[in-house]
Amino acid sequence: MAFSEVGTPASDFSLFNQRGEKVSLADFRGVKNVLLYFYPKAMTPGCTIQACGIRDSKDQFAELDTVVMAVSPDSVDRLVKFEDKQELNFTLLSDEDHQVTERVLICALPSFSFPEFIACPTMLLSSAGTIFSTILRIAHCMWLVPSTKSWRTSSCHCSTNDCARPT
Repeated sequence: MAFSEVGTPASDFSLFNQRGEKVSLADFRGVKNVLLYFYPKAMTPGCTIQACGIRDSKDQFAELDTVVMAVSPDSVDRLVKFEDKQELNFTLLSDEDHQVTERVLICALPSFSFPEFIACPTMLLSSAGTIFSTILRIAHCMWLVPSTKSWRTSSCHCSTNDCARPT
């Protein structure tokens, strides 16, 4: 999958979700738009803020006929804990062997090294399965949210490690 090539078809992949069910990107082709983002580790401060921001934007995603899928190297067990603790309402995918993440991110970031993975690259896929938009680096405390038939980034108002949701 060439992450940054807007307008090209996204390659299919299958991973297990937080319920242990196999989910394929192809399952949504012709059905829903997909916001697909990659994050380094569940239950860390920055990833939690981002996930909660997406959780709180559920209605806006629904209005745009978009499902959210978040990929991390965490185990299914850790993902279910993350979902329960933060009351997440979207699909978390386990990529423990890093095959999907590395395939996508090495295409996008040639200097990518998994232990140094701190950004949360994001792609928006149309229901036709083509890459509509990409954001290669989303900073700590920032997430992509739908806004009246378009997309924008949103961030919380941070002072060091003290994070609060946007007002």
